[in-house]
Amino acid sequence: MLQVNWDKSTGQSIKGKTALILLGMFLLSLFLPLFLSGVGLCLSLWVIVPAPTFWMLPLAVAAPEASPWLLGVNAIALMLAIFNLQQGGLYNVAVIGSLLGLILSLLPLIQFPGVNARMAAQMLKDLGVEDLATILQDAPTPMRPQPFSLADAFRGIAIAEVRIDRGIIFSQPDGVNLKLNVYRPLTLGNYPTIITIYGGAWQIGTPDNNETFNRYMANQGYSVIAIDYRHAPQYHFPTQLEDVQAALSYIQSHANELEIDTERIALMGRSAGAQLAALAAYHLNTIPIRAVVNYYGPVDLNQGYYDLPCPDPINVRSILHDFLAGTPDEVPELYGQASPIRYIKSNLPPTLLVYASRDHIIKAKFGHQLYEQLQASGNRAVWLEIPWAEHAFDAVFNGVSNQLALYYTELFLAWALKSS
Repeated sequence: MLQVNWDKSTGQSIKGKTALILLGMFLLSLFLPLFLSGVGLCLSLWVIVPAPTFWMLPLAVAAPEASPWLLGVNAIALMLAIFNLQQGGLYNVAVIGSLLGLILSLLPLIQFPGVNARMAAQMLKDLGVEDLATILQDAPTPMRPQPFSLADAFRGIAIAEVRIDRGIIFSQPDGVNLKLNVYRPLTLGNYPTIITIYGGAWQIGTPDNNETFNRYMANQGYSVIAIDYRHAPQYHFPTQLEDVQAALSYIQSHANELEIDTERIALMGRSAGAQLAALAAYHLNTIPIRAVVNYYGPVDLNQGYYDLPCPDPINVRSILHDFLAGTPDEVPELYGQASPIRYIKSNLPPTLLVYASRDHIIKAKFGHQLYEQLQASGNRAVWLEIPWAEHAFDAVFNGVSNQLALYYTELFLAWALKSS
């Protein structure tokens, strides 16, 4: 017969641990609704509150993009607070806070259908096509079926394996190794090509930036080449544009080994990289460019120096001073030379401009001025503005804004880079 020895100390220890667990669960049930309500509301406020400092900017960027996640947090917090509502006190405050957080986190999703409809109509109008389905036929591979997937917002956008070659040196000015990365489909062949230029206030960044996008587009049937350039304040403009020109020359002379179709090349840049991409496409004649994709890029640097965002989390004037080695009064010719809007003329490549209404680094109205001048000069240009988004919204690749921008960027590239 099995006998179990049980002493008092063991029993008391187990009872003590059980009591602590029960106490912990009780406290959790009391404070979890309050905690979730506070966290959900604080994060959701960044959907509408601009970042006053650089260190808070990621919150203002990410909150609208993570709105489906915030919606879930606020909904859970609200249900827990209502469950404890009979206890009164702070739970009344938690219900109100959760309701407010719920409303704020819903704002991008509520606006989405209307914005999407306007973008579709704008693209049809600006490209002069009757139906988006006609563009879809020219895509190298099947596109995403819709501009937004709630499932993708939670699980991420699936990207299949692609070939990647990193760190290819294309130039060595002043002993600096300038490199490029190449992202290609698994099957060998010459592909329509997207040359991407990273942002970072002309001061930071590498060709590894935005790799998720580059891999995604390679998976969609493009060769994507991410290029480097020297940074301010050590190197001032036009050094960066000279580096872009060197990269384009290298790409043209190595087209076969890079597997690119030199008749179907698009330049794409983000922020500072979009400024360089626009200058290269509108001003340089290094290689034939079929299209330009401009994500929230500066276009008139003189105007940008005086017409500042409020708040100004990155100190725009300091950034421009470091880039151009002076103020507009000190080096007016450089501010003009560095402004893409100065080079608008007829017969420019079609341009897609994607800007954020809540951008507190590059005001969307500057991009719209470029759009108007492009159209007035007889050029094709598409204007897409996302009302809830902040600068660099596409850093959250599966976010609400980037899913929308990605869909129309793919459509634009399919139209612009279609085979002749």
